[in-house]
Amino acid sequence: MKEQNDNNIKTLEKISAFAKRRGFVFAGSEIYGGFVGSFDYGPYGVELANNIKKVWWEAMVNREVNIVGLDSAIVTNPKVWEASGHVGGFSDPLVECKECNTRSRADHLLEEIEVLADEKMTVEEINQIFDENRQKLVCPKCGQKDFGAVSQFNLLAQTNLGNFKDDWASDPAYLRGETCQGIFINFKNVVDSTRVKVPFGIAQIGKAFRNEIAPRQYIFRKREFEQMEMQMFVEPSKDMEVYKDWKEKRMQYYLDLGFKAENLRWHEHENLVFYAKAAFDIEYKFPFGFKELEGVHARGDYDLSQHQKHSGVSMEYLDPYTNEKYVPHVVETSVGVDRTFLAVLTEFYDEDDLGGDKRVVLRFPKKLAPIKVAVFPLLKNKPALVEKAKEVFALLSEHMRTEFDDNGNVGKRYRRQDEIGTPHCVTVDFETLGEEKPELKDTVTVRDRDTGEQERIAIDDLLEYLR
Repeated sequence: MKEQNDNNIKTLEKISAFAKRRGFVFAGSEIYGGFVGSFDYGPYGVELANNIKKVWWEAMVNREVNIVGLDSAIVTNPKVWEASGHVGGFSDPLVECKECNTRSRADHLLEEIEVLADEKMTVEEINQIFDENRQKLVCPKCGQKDFGAVSQFNLLAQTNLGNFKDDWASDPAYLRGETCQGIFINFKNVVDSTRVKVPFGIAQIGKAFRNEIAPRQYIFRKREFEQMEMQMFVEPSKDMEVYKDWKEKRMQYYLDLGFKAENLRWHEHENLVFYAKAAFDIEYKFPFGFKELEGVHARGDYDLSQHQKHSGVSMEYLDPYTNEKYVPHVVETSVGVDRTFLAVLTEFYDEDDLGGDKRVVLRFPKKLAPIKVAVFPLLKNKPALVEKAKEVFALLSEHMRTEFDDNGNVGKRYRRQDEIGTPHCVTVDFETLGEEKPELKDTVTVRDRDTGEQERIAIDDLLEYLR
């Protein structure tokens, strides 16, 4: 009998400590004291992250008739970032503590006292708000209230990759600040090399880098992160119709995964950038409150027009149905792997009482679970049981991610698998060998993670049952 624990409060401290203990997320460079904004995915974390990407790709590419994939380069010609506006206008408001020289984001300090600075504000406007609240603002490191003026800090991470000049810093290349620019500069290549026709989309999963002043909130905001983006190219007169459709699809995606509706909401951007026609974010209720999980944006023709202007290469599309030429408009969906990872951990983390024992359980949907099934021999000092369990492992591991575990008693093994979200555990016992009940020979016990209930299943039927 399972009873819900009413004290199951999901704090960021609890989630992050659990994620380290169970091999999901480690602090980056931990043996050297760490590196701010850097994290590593452990053995179960990499499985979960891969499943998140797989499920997204299936939804965005495999099940859509008009979306194709791409994997573009992380380092591009620097002119790409000049055309996109990142070199001149991709920045955060920085302020430095005069006492300890710690640099912080001015808007984050203002958020701490519940004063909001809009991301579209000029540095002068943010400075005015900052000055009005200086007596309330505290340095997060030393606790003093002595800050300099707010300035803009460019977020592009520079690299000398491919640049062999002595003064490469004055003419740098950049690690990409977002993945979508690789999609835009390959628009014509995709049109010319495939049978796609507008409206069509290009999807991509890849790393991006931002030289964040003060990364915070665990893996929510990192300097090296991974994005899952889709850019849909549409006829200008139909972009808002397509935009509405994708808003509905993307919210339904999370509901279909098992997210509770009350933990999701829409947030409309109040001050749009000049080229955008609409911008909404899907926000999730993280342990630190509702924050952006995914953006769904109608970007107009700005992106392709900018690259057409700066490269001199036409981005016009010849519509085969109307014989009309136009620069397509873009509808974008963009979500971070890391933010999805944190949302998934938060959403499906649970504490309950099962059979009188308190436990931690990750109630992952099966498609996201790092391990789909665990196989146990009842006793590890009985060679016949171990040999049979390894046969069952070999049978299942060809078809799904399977773990073999013979360490400790079966009850402890169940708890370990509950904690990493494994949907089913299979136990090979003496009845499997036919020693006690010949009629049960070549059957195994299959336990359900969520209910704790067990069934006796023939090994020949096991694969079909688990599927």
